Amino acid sequence: MPQIPAQNQQPPGNETSLQPAADHGERSYVGHGRLEGKKAVITGADSGIGRAVAIAFAREGADVVISYLDEHEDAGDTAKWVEDAGRTAVLVPGDLAGAPACEAVIDAAVRELGQVDVLVNNAAYQRTYETLEDVTDEEWQRHLDVNLTAMFRLCKLALPHMQPGGSIINTSSVNSDQPKPTLIPYSVTKAGIANFSASLGNLLASRGIRVNSVAPGPIWTPLIPSTMPPDQVEGFGEQTPVGRPGQPAELAPVFVMLASDEASYVIGARVAVTGGTPVL
Repeated sequence: MPQIPAQNQQPPGNETSLQPAADHGERSYVGHGRLEGKKAVITGADSGIGRAVAIAFAREGADVVISYLDEHEDAGDTAKWVEDAGRTAVLVPGDLAGAPACEAVIDAAVRELGQVDVLVNNAAYQRTYETLEDVTDEEWQRHLDVNLTAMFRLCKLALPHMQPGGSIINTSSVNSDQPKPTLIPYSVTKAGIANFSASLGNLLASRGIRVNSVAPGPIWTPLIPSTMPPDQVEGFGEQTPVGRPGQPAELAPVFVMLASDEASYVIGARVAVTGGTPVL
């Protein structure tokens, strides 16, 4: 992969402006029926990791609810890939910082698909701050609302529609273990996600519903140039042992495994996909 050049986007960012383009597995992911007949909800599925997971899930046989903020063009592209795989795509825009948007996502899943077999809480809010004084109360609260409270609400809303064998997968981060000083609010929420997932996994194990989290390292998505200064975007990911950022397509197989019945004994885990950086 070529070095990432300095660049900037307005939040929340989009795939069209990303240079170089990210790989979501559009041309490479081959399904093997591992999620045949399952109904999945994926937040933040318009782009980045969420898009890659949606494509993989569809090619494995799942219908997908695509939850996103307002990136209609990106979300439409994701829906096309899902439909090209012969599966149903349900688009649900809305700001998950508020309870009504969370309710709309699960309502759409039940109305259009009939149930929820897999819930992927992937949507995230991130900003870079050079000092703690730069973090306003409003920005702190938005990190909590989007990254933590929405996950809590969606899990609680989805549970009545999940049967034994269901799977909840929450996107944490390498920052849950190795927090960056310029990403304090984000890192706090990602640590919370890992902790929540482990706790909820223990709580729901007796009901046959598995909960796990995935901890990505630096992954090349629109989140990066839309939330980090251009000088930090340049050379992004080169600090990893493999010397490059990961592609969204490189995370999708882990989400597929955790969503599938093959992961029947994987509960409360935090799976690192970091290019070699340890997560303890």
